[in-house]
Amino acid sequence: MTDESSQGAHEFVETQTLAGRVRGRWRPTTDSRGNPRSAAFLGIPFAEAPVGALRFAAPVPKSPWEGVRDALEFGASAQRGDPGITLIPEPSVPGDSTLNVNVFTPSPVPASSGTGLPVLVWIHGGGFFAGSPASTWYDGRNFNRDDVVTVTISYRLGFDGFGWIEGAPHNRGVRDWLLALEWVQQNIACFGGDPDRVTIAGQSAGGGAVLTLLGMTQAQHLFHGVYAVSGALADISEERARAFGRTMAAAAGVEGTRAGFASVSEDRLLELQKKATAMTPASMGKIIEEGLPLGPCIDGDLISAPTRESLRAGVGADKPVVMGTTDDEFSMAMEHSAKTLRWVPRGILLGKLGVPKARRAAYLAANADVVAKGKARLAGRVLTDRMFRTAVLNIAADRGDAPTWLYRFAWPSGQFGFAEHCLDVPFFFDCLDGPAMEPLAGPAPPQGLADELHAAAVTFIKTGDPGWPRTDDQETARVWDTPSRDMTHAYASVEALL
Repeated sequence: MTDESSQGAHEFVETQTLAGRVRGRWRPTTDSRGNPRSAAFLGIPFAEAPVGALRFAAPVPKSPWEGVRDALEFGASAQRGDPGITLIPEPSVPGDSTLNVNVFTPSPVPASSGTGLPVLVWIHGGGFFAGSPASTWYDGRNFNRDDVVTVTISYRLGFDGFGWIEGAPHNRGVRDWLLALEWVQQNIACFGGDPDRVTIAGQSAGGGAVLTLLGMTQAQHLFHGVYAVSGALADISEERARAFGRTMAAAAGVEGTRAGFASVSEDRLLELQKKATAMTPASMGKIIEEGLPLGPCIDGDLISAPTRESLRAGVGADKPVVMGTTDDEFSMAMEHSAKTLRWVPRGILLGKLGVPKARRAAYLAANADVVAKGKARLAGRVLTDRMFRTAVLNIAADRGDAPTWLYRFAWPSGQFGFAEHCLDVPFFFDCLDGPAMEPLAGPAPPQGLADELHAAAVTFIKTGDPGWPRTDDQETARVWDTPSRDMTHAYASVEALL
């Protein structure tokens, strides 16, 4: 049973999980269009703390506890300190128990089979080395308003989560996702959710995470739909993962084994990781060609094949998928180089960014509006297309006739004048009244657009259809803007690169 504590029916609420009872707190949603209240249960551990003997181990399910466990504050985050790269307010929370979930629900009453509410599970981004589920932007209260139970999960980051270590299980961060999703299957009915209606979603690295899970045969029973926001697939080769592991071991002065890395403190390992992954002009070129240095890798065990290969083989074909990007994900990264790039011949610039000579004229013509705004904007568009937007078209093609919907987020930020990385996240969560909004979106971002985009996400989570036409051989997509519209060949400016 669920009951509200003696400290006040207006504030606290309890429910039972398999491991023990938890106490959360009631809060209001933003308005009375739907459910006026949301119950937040924060920092519930789904696994034992990955420290000591469990450092670099596969996650171990949390053992039961006695009595009632307070779930009133966010649990520890794997992110330590301020990585200095995120555009989303994602606080670091100190502590060892970093494998935890946050559950937001409008109805924390145990649901019987088939009677629960649909569930959204959000996996945060941050390049697989940063980010935190403790962001106010990821609060599920307004999904709760619309009768969707929301879960955000924490997972191991960086080398702890994804580094290749001889004698340790690989893809530890992926194993964390899987165990968190198992926790949802086993416990979400206690919070009023339906384990048979789970949509996984994420942005940037989190979008890559849900696409990775879509291509994993052993994950298929854990979710029923996918919403990938600016998904950045890693799919790191075993060879590259091993090489990075050797680089880290050499820098630390230890053997590249579990015992060797266990002798390196967390702070020291993080320091070495930052040096090894520092963004420089040389490393940026490598990332464009090969992708991120840390993230899910093809280990021949947990992940046996590249995600796109698995999708072409039909894995996940029964799952409805929504995916898309902002129009200029990485244009901000080039703004500081605008003066320098003015003097670089356009052909040389495109060559450095990997645009084949035979395709340059077509690409420039397809992106004439951006070309007119200068070489920094052009460079940002190329980076966006190569790292994000081509993947959308490729994955849609890989899925063939499987149910797939595409979108573009095109509304230009009032701060930057274009649709940059992360801009669509507060529209998805309908939290434009949240903190740190103006530096990303400018003053008074359009609430009407948030209403539209969030409502479409809710519709997809509830029905498996977001409400616009599926993509087809004309690459039909929803373009989120003021006004929004459906377009054929909505990604035409990218096609010249394919």
